[in-house]
Amino acid sequence: MSTPVNVTRLAADLALDETKVTPGLLGFVVFAALGIATWFLLKSMNARFKKIDFVEQQDQQDD
Repeated sequence: MSTPVNVTRLAADLALDETKVTPGLLGFVVFAALGIATWFLLKSMNARFKKIDFVEQQDQQDD
């Protein structure tokens, strides 16, 4: 009879403290979505920068 009591007590001791706040699965999903969105934005920005045709004009100075 003492074995089930010890197992339940051990499980209760290992349980998370209810005063702690953890991000959990939702926090991970939101963080991952922000990372993926940032990656796509940077990829799009680089593609747009490559399309820019920039020709630098040389200054002509009369000496």
